[in-house]
Amino acid sequence: MRRLGSVQQKIPCVFLTEVRNEPSRKRDCQQFQVVATENVNPAALQSDVHCAVATEKIDGTCCYVTTYRGEPCLWARLDRKPTKQADKRFKKYQYSQKTCKGFVWDVDKDFREVPESWIAAHRVQHENGQPVPDEHGHIPGWVPVDHTNKQYCWHASVVNYDAGVALVLKTHGEDEGLLEIVSVPLADLMEQTLELIGTNINGNPYGLGSKKHPVHVLVPHGVLRIRNPPPVEFQQLYSWFQECQEGRVEGIVWHCDDGTLVKIHRHHLGLKWPVGDPFLNTRPVVIHVDETPDPDASEKDLFKSFSSINGKLFSCIRDIPFEP
Repeated sequence: MRRLGSVQQKIPCVFLTEVRNEPSRKRDCQQFQVVATENVNPAALQSDVHCAVATEKIDGTCCYVTTYRGEPCLWARLDRKPTKQADKRFKKYQYSQKTCKGFVWDVDKDFREVPESWIAAHRVQHENGQPVPDEHGHIPGWVPVDHTNKQYCWHASVVNYDAGVALVLKTHGEDEGLLEIVSVPLADLMEQTLELIGTNINGNPYGLGSKKHPVHVLVPHGVLRIRNPPPVEFQQLYSWFQECQEGRVEGIVWHCDDGTLVKIHRHHLGLKWPVGDPFLNTRPVVIHVDETPDPDASEKDLFKSFSSINGKLFSCIRDIPFEP
């Protein structure tokens, strides 16, 4: 099974999109809605999307594994964003010109400060040694996760740097219908992107853990393949999301042979997300975490919690009991 594409940039929609003057279903503060037309994106056609691998789009926050200070490390997504004044100037230009093309940024002055350890995402263009903002006025990037930064405490809960491992949710190697939560060496995840999901991420659409015992795991991008994907055609995709159990997902990401990624989100089709019983919660899950727990570890330590139920099978990830 080939490793599928790494998510370093915003993924375009598989269809051409249009903007409607109506409140967004995805972002509460956004007074416009981006919707799909019925026309397939030419870039998707050029990359032969009809032969691409269709995978479930997971609702979480993006992470990346690469080296930091010579060791494999989990990195959290942190986009450099413009200051309020620069953003106001950018939006005024967009409104008057109906495009962002031609807008001139001064990266040193127009963007908020980021930690010294911040790195730009792959494929971010550079001019004169400076990263170039994308069409949204952002510069995608990453910061390393450590256990001292409370801002990334949920990221830190899924890695044990002393043991060099991470908690990963993936399909079982011998049964695609079965999920497994495993302890994976960070070295084996190098240069991969993953989605962090769980109790305190994006409203917890999959129902993991509880306030008393938060639970988070990493899901490698492209690992949850859609077994019976619909054709890339507007009405058939709409019906699949509405009528099929496997369609109870946030969206689809297609991984094309040339490395191109394209997606469709339920909101592109005017459909609700989250849904009451997502497809991820219809699949049984087995635990394969056998780490020697730190005797001083908290009862909420995830490696300790998962190790205590190592080898057990549960009906779905939502039903894993974690109360101490």
